Amino acid sequence: MELLKILKTYQDSERPAMVAGENKITFRELWEKSDQLAGYIKSVCKENRSPVIVYGHKSPLMPVAFLACAKSGRAYVPVDIHVPRNRMEDIIDSVCPDLILATEEFEPYRTYPCINIEEDINVFELGKGVAVGTADYVKEEDVYYIIFTSGSTGTPKGVQITYGALNRFTEWALNLGRGTKSHRCFINQAPFSFDLSVMDLYMSLASESCLFALEKKIQTDYKKLFEQLKKSNGNVWVSTPSFADLCLADSSFSQELMPDMELFLFCGEILTNRTAEQLLKRFPRAQVYNTYGPTESTVAVTEVCVDEDILGKNNPLPVGVAKPGTMIKIMDGDREMPEGEKGEIVIIGNTVSKGYFKNAEENRKVFFSYEHNGESMPAYHTGDKGYFKDGWLFYCGRIDLQVKLHGYRIELEDIEKNLMKIQGITKAVVIPISENGKVKYLKAYCIYDKPVENTRGLQKKMKEEMSEFVPDYMIPRKIQFVETLPVTANGKVDRKRMQEIS
Repeated sequence: MELLKILKTYQDSERPAMVAGENKITFRELWEKSDQLAGYIKSVCKENRSPVIVYGHKSPLMPVAFLACAKSGRAYVPVDIHVPRNRMEDIIDSVCPDLILATEEFEPYRTYPCINIEEDINVFELGKGVAVGTADYVKEEDVYYIIFTSGSTGTPKGVQITYGALNRFTEWALNLGRGTKSHRCFINQAPFSFDLSVMDLYMSLASESCLFALEKKIQTDYKKLFEQLKKSNGNVWVSTPSFADLCLADSSFSQELMPDMELFLFCGEILTNRTAEQLLKRFPRAQVYNTYGPTESTVAVTEVCVDEDILGKNNPLPVGVAKPGTMIKIMDGDREMPEGEKGEIVIIGNTVSKGYFKNAEENRKVFFSYEHNGESMPAYHTGDKGYFKDGWLFYCGRIDLQVKLHGYRIELEDIEKNLMKIQGITKAVVIPISENGKVKYLKAYCIYDKPVENTRGLQKKMKEEMSEFVPDYMIPRKIQFVETLPVTANGKVDRKRMQEIS
């Protein structure tokens, strides 16, 4: 399949492409406005094909901007309004864009040009006079989007995904589950700067379906959230398991609330047996799918339909089998591990990223070419631990200092380096606190340069300062001040011991 060609066939459709609160856009408007905006981008950026930053939250003009970038032959870089200013500036400086498109108020940064397409409707009028055709569109091996994730250096890394990889992923994802494959309603939980949103956004666009977006403020208000869920008439649910757990805490989250719900798709963190079991009981007409994949492999590369049989035979649940075009190997260095033995999950296939944006050093560490039947295939060292059993892949957490919390991939060293920016902190170590194999929250151990008299006051002050550097989900829930940290025989911080005493 090819996304832009498919969307062109919907250019006269009055079906809703996206609904976000009181705002909505049809497929016809989506196509027309993205054509006009593509013309504007082309006129402003000329021959420079550098990526375009798209800043906002859940406005229907966000996918307009994404498609406009693709039609003008440029990658887009989504940045959510809830990303801290300092982190956003790091991303902008990494990209050095010729243009920033915003759907929310944006405070100017350096000399980077920014246009608020929500307010400045002249942008679309100006774009009408610039011809944009298929020759301008992104091609198979062109980068379609770049999503920035947590980096161990304290600076986020930009994962580049090509148009071809996105097309292949979307074609596979649309075949998950039973039932109709078009004219559905997809529930969108994740912000567009989180790669899980790629699943619901492009599955809905490619199938002339509606994306029903839940804004962040709605997700934290039970009454409004459940009103929106009932209103949605949703068919396909895409979220992290944590968000489903939040909803399951209310007994009204059931098939009665959403009678047409037919498919739950999960990715981003561990799906527990308890969560899957509750969903199958509450939504007897729906299927529950567990998937796995890092941002570097285009959202997800495995799938399994979790039914009563799978639940009864497996705890923890498997993440499934590899999609077409993908091979998964369990490696210990250069040795491939036999079934049942744990090792690093290595992904080989046609949806693996081209690498990190302008980051040759990191690319050399984790991306490589794999020879298979005389063909060279892109491959990626995930840093995830796993094993195969009865043909199923099982995920066992991280090998390094990376964790998953509420679906977000977090480098613990990223948080530690940002904690060290706070005046008075001379050493900081962050560890994940887990329950039943799932990370529940983060805890920081900090050495302060003088006696702490008001512990609570300092903890509150530190969290406020941290919010200037990292997103909310990366701020440790608990902070403990210590005089020393345990070390191993070679002088490194003994994280295992700290985990045991927490």
